[in-house]
Amino acid sequence: MLDCTPKEIKERTGGGLINPAKTCQPIGAMYAALGIHKCLPHSHGSQGCCSFHRMHLTRHFRDPVMASTSSFTEGSSVFGGGANLKASIKNVFTMYDPDVIAVHTTCLTETIGDDIPSIIRSAEVPEGKVVIHANTPSYQGSHITGFSNMVKGMVNYFAEATEPIKKEQINVIPGFVNPADMREIKRLLKLIGAKSVMFPDTSGVVDSPMTGEFQMYPEGGTTVAELKDAGNSKLTVALGRFASSDGAEVLAKKCLVPVATLKTPIGIKATDALLMVARRAFAKEIPAEIELERGQLVDIMTDTHFHFHGKKVAIFGDPDIVTGIAEFVLSLGMIPVHVLTGTPGGAIGSAVGSFEEDIQEMLSQAGVKGNVKAGGDLFTFHQWIKNEPVDLIIGNTYGKYIARAEDIPLVRVGFPVLDRSVHSYMPIVGYRGAMRLLEMISNALLDRQDRDAADEDFELVM
Repeated sequence: MLDCTPKEIKERTGGGLINPAKTCQPIGAMYAALGIHKCLPHSHGSQGCCSFHRMHLTRHFRDPVMASTSSFTEGSSVFGGGANLKASIKNVFTMYDPDVIAVHTTCLTETIGDDIPSIIRSAEVPEGKVVIHANTPSYQGSHITGFSNMVKGMVNYFAEATEPIKKEQINVIPGFVNPADMREIKRLLKLIGAKSVMFPDTSGVVDSPMTGEFQMYPEGGTTVAELKDAGNSKLTVALGRFASSDGAEVLAKKCLVPVATLKTPIGIKATDALLMVARRAFAKEIPAEIELERGQLVDIMTDTHFHFHGKKVAIFGDPDIVTGIAEFVLSLGMIPVHVLTGTPGGAIGSAVGSFEEDIQEMLSQAGVKGNVKAGGDLFTFHQWIKNEPVDLIIGNTYGKYIARAEDIPLVRVGFPVLDRSVHSYMPIVGYRGAMRLLEMISNALLDRQDRDAADEDFELVM
C-alpha cells in the first residue's frame, strides 16, 4: 500500500493523521507507573483500552506487563465510572496486594468527566497503601505526555521536603527510555560517587530475570520511601524536556529542589552535559573508567568517520529521543534531512519549548537544512523521503514499511520495537550506548554497501 503514497505534498486541512507517529497517553502513564516498586497500574476505562496498552508494552519489552482496569460497561459510560473505580480499588488491594495503585484515565472517563481525586478519597484504601492518579485523555498529547503526567502525579502524591538542609543526593527523571538506559545512567552516576534517586525506574521490572517462579511485583522500581525523599534532594536532573521537565518543575515548586533540564544523554555532547552537572553539584572528579569509555568512543568515531560523512538520514519517534539522535548523527558528519515526531510541540498545559525550534537551531549550527515537524505522521514522513531520498532511516518498528517501500536501511531505535528483541536490555545512552548506536548505524550502511556492490567492488576490508 505504501508504494502508492503520492509524491506530491498537499496541505491537509481536515486535521486528521495518517499512520500516526505516536500512541496514546495511557501507555506512557502505565509505563511510568511500572517504575514504582510494588505498584499496579490501573486503567480507568474499558477492558479493551487496558488490554491494548498491556499488549503493546509486553510486545516491546518481551516481559509480562501487569495492570488492572475499571472494566467500563454501557452503564458506566452513561452514569459515570465512580462505582467501578471504588470497587476496583477494593478488589485490587484484596486480591493482588500492591503497595500503590496508579490510576490513569482514558478518553471515555475524561469525556464523562469523572472526578478522580474525589472518587479516590471516598474509596476503601487499606492502611499503609496509596492510590495516586494522573489525567491522561487519549485525544490529547501522546504516550510521552502520559508519561510526563504520571511523573507529576508521583511528585504530587509522594514528594516531601522534611529535612532542613537538602541531602547530598540527586533526583533523576530519565524520561521514556528502556530499562537498560536507566541502568546505564545510574551506573555513570555511581561511578562518579553521586547518590541518586531515579523515578520512575523500570530496571528490574520489565527486564527481570527468569527464575522459574512468577513474581507479580519484581524487585525493581523506585520505592515509596525514595519517592518521598526526592523532596530532600539538592538537585533534580530532568533528562528530556518533553517527558521529564514538567515533573521536575512541580517538584521544584513543591519542595524547592533546583532543576537542571538536559537532553536525553545520547552521544558525547549530551552525556558530557549530564556528567558535568553531577560533577559540579557534588564536587566530584570524573573517574578514569568513564574517561576510558569516552576516549574509546572518540577513537571509534575517528576510525570510522568515512562510513558516515555526508550520509543523509531521516529520523522519527519520540521528541526527546529524536533530539538526542539528531545531535549524535550530526556529530558523525551525517545530514538529518527529515526529522519528525508525532508528539505535539509541547506537553498539554506545559511550556517545555518547541521541538521544531530545537531541531532547526541544531541544524542551523551545523550548516544544514532539513524538514522538521512536531505533531506529524508517517504519511508526511514518507512523502518527504519520496521527494528527497535518504541513505538511512532511524526510528521504531513502524518505519519498516517505509523502509521496505523505498528500499532504505532501517535502524530500530525508540518505542515501540516489536519485531526485534534484546533492544530493551542494551542501552543507547551514555558513552557505551553511543558505541552501540555507532555499530548499529555503521552495520546498516555497510550491509547495504555490500548488498549493492558489483562483484569487482565487493571489498573484504571496509
